[in-house]
Amino acid sequence: MNPNISIVIPLLDESDSLPELEAWIRRVMEAKNFSYEVVFIDDGSTDNSWEVIENLRKLNPNIKGLKFRRNYGKSAGLSEGFKAATGDVVFTMDADLQDSPDELPEMYRMVVEEGYDLVSGWKQKRFDSFIKNKTSKIYNWTTRKMSGIQLNGFNCGLKAYKKVVVKNIEVYGEMHRYIPVIANNAGFSKIGEKAVKHQARIHGKTKFGAARFIRGPLDLLSIMFVGRFGKRPMHLFGFWGSILFGLGFVSAGIIGFTKLYFLGKGMDMPLVTNIPYFYIALTCMIMGTQLFLTGFLAELIARNAPNRNEYGVDEFLGLDEVKTTGKINLEVLEDLLTKQRILIQEDLKENK
Repeated sequence: MNPNISIVIPLLDESDSLPELEAWIRRVMEAKNFSYEVVFIDDGSTDNSWEVIENLRKLNPNIKGLKFRRNYGKSAGLSEGFKAATGDVVFTMDADLQDSPDELPEMYRMVVEEGYDLVSGWKQKRFDSFIKNKTSKIYNWTTRKMSGIQLNGFNCGLKAYKKVVVKNIEVYGEMHRYIPVIANNAGFSKIGEKAVKHQARIHGKTKFGAARFIRGPLDLLSIMFVGRFGKRPMHLFGFWGSILFGLGFVSAGIIGFTKLYFLGKGMDMPLVTNIPYFYIALTCMIMGTQLFLTGFLAELIARNAPNRNEYGVDEFLGLDEVKTTGKINLEVLEDLLTKQRILIQEDLKENK
């Protein structure tokens, strides 16, 4: 039987926060009598975070974990966590104790009783640096304008989803910041928001970096493009390619007609290659052809692309290895076959 709730928590070097976070979550879940699982995704931590997760599982069987061989980023952690989650409602939250587990029951109610596909937390009062607060406001305003989704906060780590949502969206790169946009593009349009408490960081240091100023906007543009043309790239490239080629073709036709007209009248006319307009027409035809072919290739790729988001997982804790990764790698297959051979040999010995 699946649990009511899955809580997916990607983390990097948060060993000091994990025991307190686990105790807080357990207290809230037991108070509301929820069945639950907590899936920790260790994103290549250099401290003893994985050791702490292993110890927590010994005390609480609801704790599960997955450890990457190296740091892949938060989006990768969420992607693998979504694959592993089995709960009817899936939560995401950060491991730094800045997200409050006390918010989970109400967000669960909003999903189950009010029918929201996704409920995003909104940090009305933030305990972050001045720069982080200001950039967050600019980011949220830009995302609202570009996506048309009226949320005050898109990037809050604390979110609740119907299970069907996380199983049908793809998160990679830095796209975890735009999950409401991705979900909306996938047809999950009932998106709500809840004001949540934001705690000051107690342990460790923030992973906020300057690189997100470049990656974030680029990923937003990618999402908007893919959301509109991802399944039909020919509609974009083919459209503009046809227009450019058509303009070039008509222009070349005008030049040719003019040349013939002058020749018919016995009038001198400069060589076609000496007319700048000829090169503009030629460039338009070449660019139009290239855009059209780009659209054709993109269409083929979109229709035949295999699963591309695969990450090197080093260890599993309480998770089905095959189900989480979505495929059996050779090492896993060899291990399964070895175990099967041992069982067969033991059965043969018993029969003798």
